[in-house]
Amino acid sequence: MRYLVPILLFSARPLLANDHVTTDIEWTFLVMGLFGGLSLFLYGMDKMSDGMKKAAGDRMRNILAALTRHRIVGLTLGAFVTMVIQSSSATTVMLVSFVQAGLMGFAQSLAVIMGANIGTTITAQLVAFKLTDYALAMITIGFLMNLFSKQESIKHLGQALLGFGILFFGMKLMSDSMKPLRTFEPFIGLMEGLENPIYGLLIGALFTGLIQSSSAFTGIVIVLAQQGLLSLDAGIPLIMGANIGTCITAGLASIGTIRGAKRVAIAHVLFNLGGVFIFIWFIPQLADLVRWMSPVAHATGVEKLAMETPRQIANAHTIFNITVGLVFLPFTSFLATLILKILPDEEIEKGIVPVTWHLDNSQVSHPAVAIELARTEMLRMIKILGRMLDVFLRPFLGDEKEPDRYYPQLSLMEGIDMREDKINFLEQNVSKYLFSISRQELSDIQAAKVFSMMSMVKDMESIGDIIHGRIKLLVEKKRKLKEPFSEQGQNELTDFHVRVMKQISRLRSAFSKEKSKKIEKVIRKDQKYRDLESEYRMRHLERVKSERADSVATHDLHMELMDLLKQINVYTGEIAKNIVVIEETETE
Repeated sequence: MRYLVPILLFSARPLLANDHVTTDIEWTFLVMGLFGGLSLFLYGMDKMSDGMKKAAGDRMRNILAALTRHRIVGLTLGAFVTMVIQSSSATTVMLVSFVQAGLMGFAQSLAVIMGANIGTTITAQLVAFKLTDYALAMITIGFLMNLFSKQESIKHLGQALLGFGILFFGMKLMSDSMKPLRTFEPFIGLMEGLENPIYGLLIGALFTGLIQSSSAFTGIVIVLAQQGLLSLDAGIPLIMGANIGTCITAGLASIGTIRGAKRVAIAHVLFNLGGVFIFIWFIPQLADLVRWMSPVAHATGVEKLAMETPRQIANAHTIFNITVGLVFLPFTSFLATLILKILPDEEIEKGIVPVTWHLDNSQVSHPAVAIELARTEMLRMIKILGRMLDVFLRPFLGDEKEPDRYYPQLSLMEGIDMREDKINFLEQNVSKYLFSISRQELSDIQAAKVFSMMSMVKDMESIGDIIHGRIKLLVEKKRKLKEPFSEQGQNELTDFHVRVMKQISRLRSAFSKEKSKKIEKVIRKDQKYRDLESEYRMRHLERVKSERADSVATHDLHMELMDLLKQINVYTGEIAKNIVVIEETETE
């Protein structure tokens, strides 16, 4: 709008001086009403989107993650989620986290992106219903819900309704401030010039890029139409231009982000540009279709235009986005391949140098996304601990200098040192990341998740410390022994080691949500394995009591190894209990 007003002022001054205008226009009040209304519109939309995301964001995230295997399902869900949370950007941010966390393939995300464009059309439809007369009622009800309700979900819905009311009140201000322009001939001429598709596309793209919201610009277009200032043939290129302008928002948002975010932004650009390029040649046909299916007003002139055009533009917006989505849907695999060629995978550093793979600081302001990224990085910690524990017993049953199973250039002991460095590095970075999330505005459910995950990270780091901190002393003790373990003692150690390894594997499956029921098994086995350790301990003491030479010689080492494995088992049980807390919060 900032470029439109100077044009109007410039064109108005000579006409005012020569008395060519049909009515006096108070430009100061017009500009204040226009920009004040736009400010309220954008603020209300942000408030509404924020409230809906808090009320339903996590549920929407879980639905998207679970049900996007099929293109049509993905398209439908993308539209539904965006319609509920009133933000295609928020839906896109969720997709980035799913792709980054490995919960969804990039090709799967494309159908949801197409659906998100369809979901944004609900805003235009609501605006066209002209609910501005009820704006103050919505503001009052939303404010009271937010102020007096003790339930968090009701407060969030109240915030959304409050934002919805502010949005429509802003529209009313814009609409009222534009009424004088209905008889201002230069402005009418300017609006008629927008029927040229090229001008409409450029202005739509420019203004949408400036205000960073295609829904807001579409609302402005409908406000103009409600005053009879805009025809359908001029409105269609403007909303097509808005689809191009919103790509600027996606592009800016992807700067400095993870590679998955950049791919999503590229997909958004290609999809929107392709749709506009195809359908710009069929604007007359689209206009005819919309006029045929939209209500007809029994009026003439400007009044007829004001009564018919808002609904027609909203319908054109919906038809355009649905048709583009259905046209491109069969080609998502091809589009994914093309984008992967434009922006190929970077080979993740998987050497001995500690690095984070999934944490992205640019997503901290989106807690639902950031929590998912932290979860995925914690899965790496469990995997590293599993490998650390896998080689743990081998120095006591074979040659401690044999090569590491996963990094042959390292010895067993060097491999354990390297993994301890990784665990410490990840603990510091994941804990810092979770702390940053905790400083955001979180729901009670999100806060509970974050603090449970912080506790889990500390427990994981403690497992690494137990293995690394004591193994060197125990290996040194093993060197001094003249006797190997007794056959029974070695079998008991090996059996208990395998059982604890299974606990780590179950933790990983449960935390990755692949087999969430396994967490119950971890908790059951925790107590069972504690009892089994006591049983093995008594058997060993019986062998020592009978003065078996091999058992007596290895007594201290045997007892310390069993105690170490028991401690690891205890920590896996504590981690499992925190996973239960997370799962319970997600089902509330």
